[in-house]
Amino acid sequence: MTEPHLWLRHETRTTERRTPVVPDDARRLVEAGVELTVEDSPQRVFPTREYEAVGARIVPAGSWESAPPEAVVLGLKELPDQPAELVHRHIFFGHAYKRQPGAAALLRRFAAGGGALLDLEYLVDDDGRRLAAFGFWAGYLGAALAVLQHQGRLTSPLRPTDKDELDGRLRPAPGDEEFTALVVGALGRSGRGARAAFATAGADPTCWDVAETGDLDRAALLAHDVLVNCVLATTPVPPFVREEDLDRPGRRLRTLSDVTCDVGSPLNVLPVYDRTTEWTDPVRRLRKEPPLDLIAIDNLPSLLPRESSVDFSADLTPHLLDFGADADADVGVGVGVGGPWGRCLERFRRASRELGVTEAESGRA
Repeated sequence: MTEPHLWLRHETRTTERRTPVVPDDARRLVEAGVELTVEDSPQRVFPTREYEAVGARIVPAGSWESAPPEAVVLGLKELPDQPAELVHRHIFFGHAYKRQPGAAALLRRFAAGGGALLDLEYLVDDDGRRLAAFGFWAGYLGAALAVLQHQGRLTSPLRPTDKDELDGRLRPAPGDEEFTALVVGALGRSGRGARAAFATAGADPTCWDVAETGDLDRAALLAHDVLVNCVLATTPVPPFVREEDLDRPGRRLRTLSDVTCDVGSPLNVLPVYDRTTEWTDPVRRLRKEPPLDLIAIDNLPSLLPRESSVDFSADLTPHLLDFGADADADVGVGVGVGGPWGRCLERFRRASRELGVTEAESGRA
């Protein structure tokens, strides 16, 4: 078996504090014979020295561009706009397979350089279930911020914290008004996280999943004070909230938290906003009277960077250990065509074809 060379990159987004591999799991990789290079990153929640202590080689931030061609670059969020040609295999959340803004441009960069995107969202088992995800913590924070906003206790800018501190703020306080809440997609990872946050806040939310959204009762949806959307649509479905619903007489809904943040995608189930909100300004008012506030932050788990990274890394590391199991096969990545990484590669190729992006653009076909 050929062990891979993994290159853990620094995240360029200033609010990104997470890591896909924590130091304890980095030790497992090194001890298994994986060559591990880690970019220095002052914003990563785990200090660089902890990676060095377990045997990783430390290099400057952003140096992945000059990494050996066989290195597999590992990250979480978006790549910088340059270089124009991506020659490496990259593991991260690309958000490029549902025709999101910028999807074709990203895939063309891979075509131009001959590299490949192994999108973590599509690292799945034989039944299509995600093998590593931040969903629970995304749902937890989406609901937590919604509660704090609805109760008038959300402050900005948002700052990373830990669960004990967040829970202390989330628990019911004297003078808090009772409210009704709805979690859509309540049975998935994010939905479970949202339900857990509401429980901490002393609320018992209404829980909807496939059965309830298949025959959507919009009047019932709009009759809740707080809505947390945790649905990650993979096929087109009728939107849950439409622009005309915001002006519907008798609307009780006051706080809308979109954990999924599929803005710009044809699969967006909440097409009532055109851009996400940010840590510096986490809430946008969609309507003044009666008021309706939106929270749509696309890296929510980074607000609890340590807890979310530890959980994600525990899920991902076994699959990184398997990455080189079939490195000399035609797919060029671990565990063959039928395995998780092989499926990631095939999904990348299919998405490239669907968007009219092929390796022929770079002369590498």
